Amino acid sequence: MGVAKAWRYTGGVLVLAKNHHHNHNHKSNNLKQKNQQHLLSRHHHCLLWQPLDTEAAVGGQRRRISWTVVCGVLLFVLGLISFFTGHVASDLEWYSHRLVKRRLWKHKVVRFSPGPVDIWKSKFSKFYYGCSERSPYYAPPARQMLSNGYLLIAASGGLNQQRTGITDAVVVARILNATLVIPELDHHSYWKDDSDFANIFDVDWFISFLANDVPVVTRVPDKYMRSLEKPPYTMRVPRKSEPRFYLDEVLPILLRRRVLQLTKFDYRLSSDLDEELQRLRCRVNYHALRFTKPIQNLGQKIVMEMRKMATRFIAIHLRFEPDMLAFSGCYYGGGDKERFELGEIRKRWVTLPETSPDGERKRGKCPLTPHEVGLMLRALGFENNTYLYVASGEIYGGDETLKPLRELFPNFYTKEMLASEELQPFLPYSSQLAAIDYIVCDESDVFVTNNNGNMAKILAGRRRYMGHKRTIRPNAKKLNALFFKREKIPWETFAKKVKAAQQGFLGEPDEMKTGRGEFHEYPSTCICKKPFKFSDLDSNYNANQTLTKSSFNPEAETEYGRNEEDQGVQSIVDGGGVVEEKGGVNFLSD
Repeated sequence: MGVAKAWRYTGGVLVLAKNHHHNHNHKSNNLKQKNQQHLLSRHHHCLLWQPLDTEAAVGGQRRRISWTVVCGVLLFVLGLISFFTGHVASDLEWYSHRLVKRRLWKHKVVRFSPGPVDIWKSKFSKFYYGCSERSPYYAPPARQMLSNGYLLIAASGGLNQQRTGITDAVVVARILNATLVIPELDHHSYWKDDSDFANIFDVDWFISFLANDVPVVTRVPDKYMRSLEKPPYTMRVPRKSEPRFYLDEVLPILLRRRVLQLTKFDYRLSSDLDEELQRLRCRVNYHALRFTKPIQNLGQKIVMEMRKMATRFIAIHLRFEPDMLAFSGCYYGGGDKERFELGEIRKRWVTLPETSPDGERKRGKCPLTPHEVGLMLRALGFENNTYLYVASGEIYGGDETLKPLRELFPNFYTKEMLASEELQPFLPYSSQLAAIDYIVCDESDVFVTNNNGNMAKILAGRRRYMGHKRTIRPNAKKLNALFFKREKIPWETFAKKVKAAQQGFLGEPDEMKTGRGEFHEYPSTCICKKPFKFSDLDSNYNANQTLTKSSFNPEAETEYGRNEEDQGVQSIVDGGGVVEEKGGVNFLSD
């Protein structure tokens, strides 16, 4: 006595059929036909068209639907189905490919790279090295007497600011087809250093190494100078000038006067040049500019002293001198005394704008304090028995300022502590002292800086070029917020957040992006990589498994002026005003 419902197709009509189950016999055929007609009238909304035998049941008139309409509706429905299913299939295919690639990569990398990041050395550094060799189409330089004239350069600033000027001077001489005279160093800026080029750099090596790039002489020949009708022409070019400017504006003067001097030559050449000129920059900066033997010997002696105490060590370039803090416009909690002292020093730079100390710190423009540097290193995972070499000048606040860092890392050393007697002849010369620190920082296993000055940038670029040695630059903008609430959060949480903030600031190869920052800091054109193979991860994994306390390689390259042969490798490249002192110095130089 129940009712069964089912959809069935009958005579071109889709109907809902109801089957009544009774205990009596079936009705006659006429009764069945009437019931069917009754159902059709009740379920007319299910009809697509009327069957022939139902014409009488609907008033004797047949309802016709145009085949054009029917076909149009069907095509429209099929089009919608095709459109949506096509997009879904396309998306599914894209996501599936991406998922497969990611799983394959993750399977290999996770399998062969277990555990946290090695804070002493990048596991991918072995795939990259510096490459600055000339291309087969590199034209030889003109001979001295056949060049377009003599180019004199007056560098500006401290050691590393002048280093950038010397590097660019060689490139400009190449652009102008000129003979370069050994650059003159700055004796009148804040540092008051009387050192000449020959007191810091090996002149003979510089000339011979660049013989296939530009002709270099120690001075303009006297006989040539006496033949000149007028004294050398002096000019200053705009900062970051393009090669076209030198060809259009400087070259005509050089051809007319034969001897030309460019003054305050620092950052006077564009950071973005063609590949050959960029590689010339690398040859100059990383090979031709080799320190004198006395400086090299003392620098290497200090490195050996550090190696005797520990097979690996950290070098920190700590810029926290009174002048540096005054220039930054930051406040470090010293009250009215600090504000007055640094405010008086700040008056030296007449063009410095008024700044908000809190605003500068939030923007990440303030150098980290020694204590903050120590907290960052401990949070990254360096233990308190790690050996530190600190390269710095006069620290504002003296030993009291350094005390928190010494407590976090008791094995604390400076060049004065390790070579007090040998250092005496160099003490009057700030650039030579900076050169000694440069060598030790470059040879360290990990280089850390609390600032974004020229030495930090130059060394970061050199360490990338020499094999992506671990270089830690503070992400001051993010770290500032963490230091502010340090006492309010557990140490484990603080350390986790510091590690997250420092991702991308540890000197990894993937931080290299063409066009990022200054070329001296990111020499992307001069960084080459071997073709990547997953099998290389196997050896990398085995090396990680046998990692001992020491990562020092006694056969590592220490000689200035040598790099791996550029064979069978691919280049990684596919493809603001500066505040000046009265004397024109960019104070953020070293």
